[in-house]
Amino acid sequence: MLDFIGKSVNRIDAAAKVTGKARYPGDINFPHQATMKMVFSSHAHALIRSLDTSAAQALPGVLAVLTARDVPCNEYGIISRDQPVLCGPGSVKPFTDRVRFAGDKIALVVAEDEAIAEAACRLIRIDYEDLPVLDDPLTAMQPGAPLLHPQTRSNIFFEDHIRKGDVEAAFEKADVIVTTEYRTPAQEHAFLQPEAGVSYVDDGGRVHVITSGQWAHNDQNQIAHALQIPLENVQVSYAAIGGAFGGKEDISVQIALALAALHLHRAGHARPVKIVWNREESFIAHHKRHPFIIRAKWGAEETGRLTAAQIDIIADGGAYASSSAAVLGSAATLAAGPYFIPNVKIDACAVYTNHIPSGAFRGFGSPQVTFAAEMQIDKLAEKLGLDPVEMRMRNVIHEGELSAVDSPLPQGISIEKVIRACATKAGWRETDTGWQRPKGGPDKQVGLGFSAGFKCFGIPPDTCWATVEMYGAEAVDKAVVRFAGADMGQGAQTVYAQFAASALHIPLDKVEIINADTDQTGDAGSASASRLTFMSGNAILAAVNLAQAAWDKEERPAIGRVQYHSPEIPNRTGSGQPAHPNFGYGYTAEAVKVRIDEVTGKIELLEVICADDVGKAINPIQVKGQIEGATIQGAGYALMEDLKYEQCRLRTRSLTTYMIPTIMDIPEKMETLILEEADPNGPYGARGMGEMPLVTFAPALASAVHDACGLWIDSLPITPERFLREKQIE
Repeated sequence: MLDFIGKSVNRIDAAAKVTGKARYPGDINFPHQATMKMVFSSHAHALIRSLDTSAAQALPGVLAVLTARDVPCNEYGIISRDQPVLCGPGSVKPFTDRVRFAGDKIALVVAEDEAIAEAACRLIRIDYEDLPVLDDPLTAMQPGAPLLHPQTRSNIFFEDHIRKGDVEAAFEKADVIVTTEYRTPAQEHAFLQPEAGVSYVDDGGRVHVITSGQWAHNDQNQIAHALQIPLENVQVSYAAIGGAFGGKEDISVQIALALAALHLHRAGHARPVKIVWNREESFIAHHKRHPFIIRAKWGAEETGRLTAAQIDIIADGGAYASSSAAVLGSAATLAAGPYFIPNVKIDACAVYTNHIPSGAFRGFGSPQVTFAAEMQIDKLAEKLGLDPVEMRMRNVIHEGELSAVDSPLPQGISIEKVIRACATKAGWRETDTGWQRPKGGPDKQVGLGFSAGFKCFGIPPDTCWATVEMYGAEAVDKAVVRFAGADMGQGAQTVYAQFAASALHIPLDKVEIINADTDQTGDAGSASASRLTFMSGNAILAAVNLAQAAWDKEERPAIGRVQYHSPEIPNRTGSGQPAHPNFGYGYTAEAVKVRIDEVTGKIELLEVICADDVGKAINPIQVKGQIEGATIQGAGYALMEDLKYEQCRLRTRSLTTYMIPTIMDIPEKMETLILEEADPNGPYGARGMGEMPLVTFAPALASAVHDACGLWIDSLPITPERFLREKQIE
C-alpha cells in the first residue's frame, strides 16, 4: 500500500519552476494585448477638486483613461468595503472624492504599450486640496481629531475587550509588577513577484482575470461587486505565485484589470489588458504589517506564578480597514501568551491614520503581542531571580485551564513539551531546583535568549470545498483533485496530492491538481492563517471517501464533492460569544544566540534553535523549509526591516533602502526541532504551522541582546542605530 504521509517527497511543481516552465502572471501574454498603468496619489490626505485627463486621452496610442466616475460601485475591502477602487470626483459613492494615503489609486491608463501608458499618466492633471495629515494613531484616536472617513464617528474603527478575574485586586497583592510600553513597526512583505495580471472579456461577455492572490473566490466576489455584474460572469484564476505572506490577500490589480477589459469590450474594441507593478508601486500601494503600541502591566507572586496581566494594544490601521478587525481580534486573544494567568484585562483597538493601510502579514498580530508578552516574562524572571525558562515552565497553560478569554484551549496543548525540547537543545538543564541556563563563555559580548509562543490557525467558522474524481476501469488510472487553496510557494499543491494519493493508495504521479480557478474549483477560503494543510486534508480525505463509495458502486468516473466545516469552538464564559480565535493552535519555542559589537551596534546571529509542534509533518522537508523561512523573516523584522515615512509619505520605496535579510545574514547555525503531538481534529494529526516560527523570534533576539549587554530594548527593529541610541540613554 502506498503511503506518502510523513514522507519528504519532491514538490510536484519543482521541475517547472527550476526550468522556467512555470508561468507567473508577469509571464502571461496574449496577442494584441494592451498595457495598463495606474496613477497613484502623491498626497497623503487631500480632496481631489478636479481631474483633467484630456491631454492623456489625446495622446496617440492611448486606448482609455478611467477614473472614479467609470466604476459602477466604487468600493472594496476584504472585510468592510471602505476603500475606493479609484479616488476622485464623479463617483456615486460618497466620500470617494479624496485620497487618504500616498498610494491611493486615482486613474487607470490603458495604452498600446508601457511607454505610452507612462507618458499619459504624466499628462493627467490633479488639483488637490490638502487636508490635515494624521501620522500617529495616538493623535488620530483623540476626540475632535479630523475624521479620515467623515461618515464615521471616530478614527477608532475596531475594538476588542477581554476580561477575566479582577486585575486591580490582583495587582494589589502582587509581589512584583513590571510595566513597559513596547513598539513594533510596520513591515513590508517583500515577496519576489510584485502584483501583476492580465484580463480579457470572452465572446459571451464574461470577464476573465489571471493573476496571483490568496483567495480566488474572494477576488471574484469583490470584482463582481465593484463592477456590478453577476458573479458567474467573472472568472478568476491564479498563475504561479511568487510569494505572498499575507500581502496578496487584499485586492491590488484585480478590479482595475477587470474594469479596463470590460470598458474596452463595451467600447467595441475588446483587447486583453495587462499590468505589472514595479517594486516601487508595490511598496507604496499594498498593505503592511500593523505597527503596534503595547502598554503592558504584569504582576507575579514571589514564587514566580503570574497573577495578573493588563495589556493595552493600539494598532495603526492606516487609511483603510483591510483585515484589521481580524488581526486585532487574534492579537487580543494571544496577548497574554501561552500561560495560565487568573486575572486578565486586554483592550485592543485599530485606528485610521494616513499611513499605507495595515493588513494581513504572516503571524497575523501574534508577533507583535508575543514580543511584549515574552519580554514581560523575562523582566519578571529577572526581578524574581528566576531562570527565564523556569519562569515559563511555572506558568505554561495546561489542558483544561482557562485561557485569557476565560475558556479552555482546544485539546492537544503542547507548549510545555516544546519549551522543554528547545531549552534542552540550547543547553539548559533541569535540576531539582528548576531549570538553569548554560554558563556563558569567555566572550562577554555573546548572549543567549529564549522565548515561547503560540498561535491559532484557521478562520472560524471555517469551511472549504474539495472535489476528488477517480478515473479508470478496474483500477484507478488517475485521480483529479479540485481544490482552490492558493499555493504561494509553500508547497501546498504537493500536500494536496499527498493526501489524495495516500488515501487512494496510488502513485503520486497519478494525482492531478486543479487549483485556484473559480470556474473549476469550489471556494476553499483564504491561503492564510496557517489553515491550508488542516482544512485541505480534512476536505480532501472526506471527498476521497465519497468518491471511493461511488467507485465501489461502479460509477465511472467516481466523484466526491465535500464542503468541510471546521470543528466548533466553545463560547467565552458567560458572553455567548465564541472563544475567538480558534479551534486549533500551534506551539513554538526559540533560542537565539548573538554576538554584539558594542562599538558599531552590529548584532550578529550565531545560532537559532526553533522547536515547533506541527502535529504531523505531512512533508517533513517542506515543514523544515517553512520553519527556516519564517525564522529568517522574523530576523528581518527584529533586526533590520524599517519602513520610514515623512509626513505620511513612504521614503523606503525599494529594496535598496528597505533592508531585508540576505544570505549574508543567515545564522551560522540553525537547528529545527519538529515535534509531532497530534491535533485531535487534524488530518493524520496535522496542525497549522506556517506562521509560528516567526512569532517567537523577536523576543528571543531581544532577550539575547539583554543577556549580552544588560540592555532591554523595547522597540523593534533593533538596528545598530537603535542599539547605540538605547545604550547611550542607559
